[in-house]
Amino acid sequence: MNSEEILKWKEAGKLARNALNFGKTLIQNRASMLDVTESIENFVIEKNGELAFPTNLAVNNVGAHWTPSTKSKEIFHTGDVVKLDVGVHIEGYIGDNALTVEIGSDKYSKMIEASREALNTAIEIASPGVNVGIIGQAVQDTIEGYGYRPIANLTGHGIKRYNLHSGVSIPSIRERGGSVLKSGDVVAIEPFVTDGAGRVGGKRNSNIYHLRQVRKIRDEKATKLMMEIQDRYHGLPFAERWLHSIQDDATKSLQKLIRSGVVSYYPILDELGKGIVTQSEHTIMITSSGVEVLTA
Repeated sequence: MNSEEILKWKEAGKLARNALNFGKTLIQNRASMLDVTESIENFVIEKNGELAFPTNLAVNNVGAHWTPSTKSKEIFHTGDVVKLDVGVHIEGYIGDNALTVEIGSDKYSKMIEASREALNTAIEIASPGVNVGIIGQAVQDTIEGYGYRPIANLTGHGIKRYNLHSGVSIPSIRERGGSVLKSGDVVAIEPFVTDGAGRVGGKRNSNIYHLRQVRKIRDEKATKLMMEIQDRYHGLPFAERWLHSIQDDATKSLQKLIRSGVVSYYPILDELGKGIVTQSEHTIMITSSGVEVLTA
């Protein structure tokens, strides 16, 4: 990795962290989730960044994967436990980070602390030559030490240019085998903590989409939208909200692309035991001597 690439990774990480901290201040009782999301995303664009994925707001029992649609009317309430996950890219170099906010109460402050401490523990262990299973064990031990469960089927992930999930997974539980970290790797570490079953699943539409394939379809407007999605987002996830600046009847064209198998949505990931979920996340770069936290 050359010095110019490293600089881009650092720029993306810094902007992602600034956007996350800005967004944290907006999460308040009675605030519109759509307004908060658009404010964060506009912040990124105004700072000459781009979105690596739609801003995620996962509330209470939702572990991950939800963003407002154009028509969303949801608001925050006192007592909500909100996972805010923000991803930014600079010319494809990605910064991905998240935190948890509990609105107007501290009932789950210990669970929030558990996710932060698990993240810090993982970062302390990560270095060249370390097997990711060792990180997973340390994360699990930390979370269970607080009296909670890690979410077993949500993992951290390797990141490459224009590739949010590059193949390397960073578990939050004990695992045998697995990848060995090496110098130059960029990874997002994101422990999820719950007082529920410790697994997530679901089928509901999150309003977050990805382009599965580019192929010939009969509808001209849908074809134009497909090509624009490919050109603008480079395979990264996108929101329905973003498409209305491209095409007046974007929702109709999007539905045609979904029916054609060209576009798929990510499902909302609910905690299967209906437990509350907390999350903390940083993007780190593995260096010859250890790690550098890019989103610090």
